[in-house]
Amino acid sequence: MKSITLGILGGGQLGRMSALAAARLGIKTIIFTPEANSPASFVSFQTVTGDYSDHKKLDFFAGLVDVISYEFENIPVTTIEYLDNLKPVYPKKNLLEVAQDRIAEKKYLNDAGISTAQWAAPKNPDEVDENLRQWGQNDGILKTVRFGYDGKGQARISKDTATETIWKNFNNTPLILEEIIDFQCEISVIIARGQNGDIKSYGPMLNEHKNHILSRTIVPAPISSAIAKDALDMAAQLAEHLDLVGVLTLEMFITKDGRILANEIAPRTHNSGHWSIDACAVSQFENHVRAVCGLPLGDPKRHSDVEMLNIIGEDALRAPSYLTQDNACLHLYGKKDILPGRKMGHVTLLKPKTPEKPL
Repeated sequence: MKSITLGILGGGQLGRMSALAAARLGIKTIIFTPEANSPASFVSFQTVTGDYSDHKKLDFFAGLVDVISYEFENIPVTTIEYLDNLKPVYPKKNLLEVAQDRIAEKKYLNDAGISTAQWAAPKNPDEVDENLRQWGQNDGILKTVRFGYDGKGQARISKDTATETIWKNFNNTPLILEEIIDFQCEISVIIARGQNGDIKSYGPMLNEHKNHILSRTIVPAPISSAIAKDALDMAAQLAEHLDLVGVLTLEMFITKDGRILANEIAPRTHNSGHWSIDACAVSQFENHVRAVCGLPLGDPKRHSDVEMLNIIGEDALRAPSYLTQDNACLHLYGKKDILPGRKMGHVTLLKPKTPEKPL
């Protein structure tokens, strides 16, 4: 296999795990990040530290690599456009543009024939109240159109709250109003798609959150085979519609009446798939690396059932206890400071695989 050097924009834990997966294949990784001593930098061949708008640093970075990817969705699209003139960048910028803007995301999903919760783009507090009235709903969620994650940039509103006050708290930032779904559970599907159009999938996974942060993932998700097949088909449909090269994640709600509603697109590897490092021959990270580097995708099948727990904030102080626990695979991200809500690592608990039901 020819020598390949992969450039990764972003130095967090997703970049770290992608770099480790690349190393298995003999692929060197070079990280570009504004942060010194980032988690990915500790396991990569080289790190270029600079701002995403620094063209001189970006030129230098591009000159070191054969292909470029990114580890999180808040990379400026202008950075991707600039680098794409120098080296191939995957996934393509259209996925990043969709995922960075919640209104564009919802429109794209609906245009692709994928159902979502009801949503609106109100221009003022009166329109928020009018949208709720039209929906016949007492409550809704206001979210910033851009840059919200892990529960940040959102607020629950109702007909009894002071909508104008909440609106002002967002400082005139563009907002989207979303219907509150009475859901049975939250699931996700991760799709890898190669340059030749080959598709491999992980999941569906059942996801549980605490304080809006993923806390626990269970695989296989305890849902019917019919719903599982529909969820996999929905994610594959999205990947084809986007002409994906790389990995994306589709987060979904299963309603109490059995409908599947798409919630969010993550244009990258995903926290809900970290278990694949330990429970699959080829993880989500390795298949992402394979896809963007033009290599054949690998088999994503599980050899074990899984419970994955995120290690958040001070949970890291208890992480050493997993070192003596049977079938526990501990991953710490090398972050120096323990902060509330900060993802410090995860642990994958492997269990005997139950027979799979045909989809």
